[in-house]
Amino acid sequence: MDAAFAILITLVFLQSLYALWEGFRFLAYARKRLGTETGFYAPRVTVFCPCKGLEPGLEENLLALLRQDYHDYEVVFAISASTDAVRNLLDRLVAQFPARPDSIGARARLAVAGRPENRGEKVNNLLAALEIADANTEVFVFTDSDGRPPRHWLQRLVGALHDRRWAAVTTFRWLLPGSARPDSIAASLPAALASAWNAPIATLLGGHSHNFCWGGGTAIRKETFFAIQAIEYWKHAVSDDYALTRALKNANGRIGYLPECIVPSRQNPDWRQLLEWTTRQIIITRVYAPRLWLLAALSQLSYCGAVALGVILILSNLLTGFGVLNLFVLLLLIEGLAIAKGALRLVAMTELLPAHKDELLAYWWVPTLLAPLVPWIYLYNVVVSTFRRRITWRGVRYLLHSPWRTTILRPGQ
Repeated sequence: MDAAFAILITLVFLQSLYALWEGFRFLAYARKRLGTETGFYAPRVTVFCPCKGLEPGLEENLLALLRQDYHDYEVVFAISASTDAVRNLLDRLVAQFPARPDSIGARARLAVAGRPENRGEKVNNLLAALEIADANTEVFVFTDSDGRPPRHWLQRLVGALHDRRWAAVTTFRWLLPGSARPDSIAASLPAALASAWNAPIATLLGGHSHNFCWGGGTAIRKETFFAIQAIEYWKHAVSDDYALTRALKNANGRIGYLPECIVPSRQNPDWRQLLEWTTRQIIITRVYAPRLWLLAALSQLSYCGAVALGVILILSNLLTGFGVLNLFVLLLLIEGLAIAKGALRLVAMTELLPAHKDELLAYWWVPTLLAPLVPWIYLYNVVVSTFRRRITWRGVRYLLHSPWRTTILRPGQ
């Protein structure tokens, strides 16, 4: 057992050192991107935003999309049914921001997609929205309804496409801890853990060639979107972003990451919702990006295995009278490196999201002190995703056979 622990702890220590170095590299990349000028590339844009149901802060989120500092764009909202509870809100926004040929700034439109067959509801909504997009638009932007982008978001996202080396550009979300309060950590722990779980992905992306599209913030030229036959990849998909990523990769298209466009978002899940949401993400990753899933699985297994084995050895040595100081210091060092990388993420986010700096600093313990707990949630996600391909997303149940085949499960299935 001692030999196994020595091997595992060495691997995890080296992995943790590399992760810390990546944290410094991400911070440097974020600062470099913040100092990058947006340039003058500002073509006509169509923003696609699928919606379903009402949720706290939804109207403010959608208004943030319609109040961007951008001179010529439309937002196409898409729902699956005209009876959706969000319909009245969307009708009001369409009336408030009418689509006129001579209008400047934001214009709102609405697409009703109908019931999907053998593909995800979100993907089905996006395909319906594409059909009514302005024929003169040059850039497509895909986003979600649960984020609240700052006013510069669209200009920075689209402006980066002036660099022709990038076939598409993407960003990610930063989950603010919702109702988390420093004086009520236990009650708000699921929301805090959701934020901590999400944090590593925001810094996994960067100035390299291994990025993937995120459905809540991706911009792509219309000509590129159709040239890579993205619609073919969406026809039977649940994941819009992984399918788009696959289309781009197969066409040798490079995806740029823009941390300066990170979208603040809020979630306030309970324990069941936390595990359901995180596991759904990992099941989708296993189906659409199996190599990424395998790397994540090996990383979490080695970390959790080393920590669990170390705790067992410490307890065993305490019972037999052997010393435990060296073991304790090794485990403390591993956890300290995880906390240190969490601190680097926090520093980066206070610079990337200055409007939320005070809130981020008030919840400093979320990305730092909770970082050592995150691998255990990932381990649960990985174990479940090994044996399950069924997910529930916005009330719809799916069976994910492959990136090319999806079954919508009816009641009783």
